[in-house]
Amino acid sequence: MNPSTSLPTPIAPVAAVRPMSPNQRAWARFKRNRLGYWSLWFFLSMMALATFAELFSNDKPIVARLDGRWLSPMVSNPPERALGGDFVTPTDWKDPFTIELSHKPGNFAVHTLNPHSASSINYFAGLAHPAAPTASNWLGTDDKGRDMVARLLYGFRVSIWFGIALTTVGTLLGIVMGAVQGYLGGRVDLTVQRLMEIWGAVPELYLLIIFASIFQPSLLLLLILLSMWGWMGLSDYVRAEFLRNRSLEYVKAARALGLSNLQIIRRHVLPNSLTPVITFLPFRMSAAILALTSLDFLGLGVPASVPSLGELLLQGKANLDAWWIIVPTFVLLVVTMLLLTFIGDALRDAFDTRKS
Repeated sequence: MNPSTSLPTPIAPVAAVRPMSPNQRAWARFKRNRLGYWSLWFFLSMMALATFAELFSNDKPIVARLDGRWLSPMVSNPPERALGGDFVTPTDWKDPFTIELSHKPGNFAVHTLNPHSASSINYFAGLAHPAAPTASNWLGTDDKGRDMVARLLYGFRVSIWFGIALTTVGTLLGIVMGAVQGYLGGRVDLTVQRLMEIWGAVPELYLLIIFASIFQPSLLLLLILLSMWGWMGLSDYVRAEFLRNRSLEYVKAARALGLSNLQIIRRHVLPNSLTPVITFLPFRMSAAILALTSLDFLGLGVPASVPSLGELLLQGKANLDAWWIIVPTFVLLVVTMLLLTFIGDALRDAFDTRKS
């Protein structure tokens, strides 16, 4: 053999590809839907901005230094007398006295990006309300002189977190009722189905009107009343999944091993029945936001002191010439509904096992 003949180059071993878990495959399918993926991040950004609205839109400074003292009015607003004024009420940082005090040498106040809160009224604007957009009020004011940017930001926060709360409560009730019907079946399933038909025939709007006339409207009351009907649509899907999964081999094997019904549901049936629950979450949340907005528009929702998108739509209806009230509110609602729809479509694709 010729010693100059080169030996074959050894082939490097191919690294083993770690198989992806079902959740990782679902997340990869979700990311492939670019519209839904970026809609999720945009919606989360809007949600974070609204959740911490006080840091971006507030009529109180973040920090102030007056006569050598450091103050944090956003956390603890001192009375005006503590700053040398005449009143014992909390300091109004839009008052000319306070503005002049903060402009003295050595004094300053760091305000938020939008120096208005949802309930603050600028009494020194000198304009009739609702006022058109100006340099101090970027989207104008409503019919009571409150800043529209602040009202939209704080109202969006109320709508988002009410939608999350109503979706969570309705989803949990729907899972429980659907699991009981689907897993037990038989007479239990038939009895619950008949009771649901009776309960679903109760006029929800009439009941809301009755309770609104008896009790003081509040977010908690609306959450309880809407949750009483909000679970029924989802329970049908959960029931169908439990009816299908309870007859599969792995459930029979778990029952033969001596597991209790609660253990079988928690460990085996429920995790394999959550696909419709997860895919319907964005759509249920959009329905909850629209429900609150509609009730506020009809005057059956939250009190007037609570910022509300429905109340802004009602103001826009009463002031058709004030386009700066109804147009931004309508655009905000449309954008929110579109984002949630895109996220729901991406979730549906993510849990579709037919997609590779």
